[in-house]
Amino acid sequence: MNIQSMLKQAQALQAKMTAAQAELKGRELIGSSGGGKVKVTMNGAQEVTAISISPDVVKPEETDLLEDLVLVALTDARAKVTRMVEEEMSRVTGGAGFPPGLF
Repeated sequence: MNIQSMLKQAQALQAKMTAAQAELKGRELIGSSGGGKVKVTMNGAQEVTAISISPDVVKPEETDLLEDLVLVALTDARAKVTRMVEEEMSRVTGGAGFPPGLF
C-alpha cells in the first residue's frame, strides 16, 4: 500500500466521521433520576437541550436533594450519549480500535 492510497483512505474515514458526528448531534437521549422525576435531554454533541423537573420534587427545604437529582440525571444522560457516540464511531471506523473518549 502506498502513501497516496493511505491518504485517500484517511480522508474518506475523516469524511465518514464528520458525517457521523453531524448525524449524532441530531440524536437526543434522556438521562433521568428520582424514578423519572428529573430528566435531562442531551444531544450527541453532549449539549443539554432540555431539563424537566416534576413539581413534586421542588420543595424549598430540600434544594440539596433536587440538586443531587439534577446532577445524577446529567451524569446519566452524558453516559448514554458517550456510549452512543462510541458505538457509532466504532461502526464508522470499522472497529479500528481508537482510544476511548477520542470522539
